[in-house]
Amino acid sequence: MAGASVQLYMESLWEELKEYQEPSALGIAVAVIVVLLTIVIFILVRSRKSSRRAVLLTGLCDSGKTLLCCRLLSGKFKMTHTSITSNSALYKVKGDKAPAITLHDLPGHESLRHQYLEKHKNDARAIVFVVDSVSFQKEVKDVAEFLYMLLTDAVIVKNAPPFLIACNKQDVTMAKSAKLIQQQLEKELNTLRTIRSGAPKALDGSGIAGSVPLGRKGKEYDLSQGPMKIEFAECSVRGNKGDEGEADISVLETWLVKVA
Repeated sequence: MAGASVQLYMESLWEELKEYQEPSALGIAVAVIVVLLTIVIFILVRSRKSSRRAVLLTGLCDSGKTLLCCRLLSGKFKMTHTSITSNSALYKVKGDKAPAITLHDLPGHESLRHQYLEKHKNDARAIVFVVDSVSFQKEVKDVAEFLYMLLTDAVIVKNAPPFLIACNKQDVTMAKSAKLIQQQLEKELNTLRTIRSGAPKALDGSGIAGSVPLGRKGKEYDLSQGPMKIEFAECSVRGNKGDEGEADISVLETWLVKVA
């Protein structure tokens, strides 16, 4: 009888241990829901990015945006004029199996840039900001103003497309280096941030609904602080042999392969 009692006790204990080791139905359901939600969120994020198939070419007038667009599309030099509207074309990324992307060459004039940015910013997979490295020193305030507008735009900050600041006209002797341009831009952006943070909303200089603060509060701003990755590259859209020469834009083409 004692042996039978011990056997019954051991069987009872084994059943209790099995119940303890097996997860409850509620626990399993919660785990499944968490996994499914993670998958759904991942798919939504991927689909949002894949639906943005445009690269915006931005910058001041005469910085070389339109010629850059021509060079990317045909490789050839073409006489260009200041754009008063956006120019769009499909571009097949070199050596890549990704679908073609759309290049939007946006006007750089102060009275037009915001209008066309509003039109195309939701489609931006990436943004190229072209700088005239020769006239940069005298245009630094205007360049910084334009860049500030882009970096504080709520839609752009939310989507966080990668940026390439293309320091053009490096074939000219007086061209400033990408390193110097970055240092000067960060200095000007800090000045702008200080001025605008202390101004009333209606007079802060942005004049744009849907803008967000630049950088981290209480810390000096640099271009590594934003949600989007910002890179610099030196290039020459015209080329160092004049109109008949090839453009020096290989760094930019490689970057487009990476972001496509």
